[in-house]
Amino acid sequence: MKGRIIRLISNQYAVLLEDGTTVNAMARGKLRLGKTPLAGDEVEVEVFEDKYGIEKIYDRQNSLRRPPIANVDQALIVMSCAEPNFSTLLVDQLIFLISMAGIRPLILITKMDLAEQNTRIYEHIEDYRKSGYQVLLCSKDSTEEELEQISEALKGKITVLSGQSGVGKSSFLNKLAPDFQIRTQEISKSLGRGKHTTRHVELHPVAGGWVADTPGFSKLDFTTSTKAELAAAIPDFQEYLGQCRFRNCLHDKEPDCAIKKAVEEGKISTVRYQHYLEISKIIDEEGKQPYE
Repeated sequence: MKGRIIRLISNQYAVLLEDGTTVNAMARGKLRLGKTPLAGDEVEVEVFEDKYGIEKIYDRQNSLRRPPIANVDQALIVMSCAEPNFSTLLVDQLIFLISMAGIRPLILITKMDLAEQNTRIYEHIEDYRKSGYQVLLCSKDSTEEELEQISEALKGKITVLSGQSGVGKSSFLNKLAPDFQIRTQEISKSLGRGKHTTRHVELHPVAGGWVADTPGFSKLDFTTSTKAELAAAIPDFQEYLGQCRFRNCLHDKEPDCAIKKAVEEGKISTVRYQHYLEISKIIDEEGKQPYE
């Protein structure tokens, strides 16, 4: 029987089978010698006496360490336009990390009813949309139209959330799935706060898709990355990669660089390119963190 792991608590796995039923399963012995099952994994389950066992993990599209989850389709970067203020640097750092993980980034800007206090937000929205990013907007009291747009973006996808605290992630999630907060609170209570022996990751059904209840990319650390990996992953650069004079061009001081030319011609965001140079410098300075 084929299914997907939707919850992991310690060494117990809740698997949603293709027929819509959910069973609790254990990893079989031969699995423990190879890959460790993760939430999001597609698996093969067999029945042994009165117990279910995971026999096989199908090939993964990708996997993350924080949160430990597999086959992520997209990461929703949730930022507010104010309180706290919108930060293009933080958004771009998250875009870079998400893209290096092979995951599609999309942006949700909340508290748009406060936009009058920060009129530059509209310039930022236009810049991201012009660069090909999907940008969703949401007010404090989300309208039906706003929620429909967010629902459409989540439908049929496995999504992890990233962004600052206090931007309203739980607010729109609770409107899309009213039992979301109740379920996460019940789970936290049942596990017991402060107990480090239990690991818990769960995918929640939200708007016809799955949303991880743990924050993705919570630590902005580029020190394990290389400048070449960064340059190859940035979505804005994709159309121009391979067109530079030098095959190993890092798009900084090299002559005849297609990326720099595209920036000069307004085809690549100047803001995003400047942030790329800043992160490249950080990668050079081993051990330095880009954001605290």
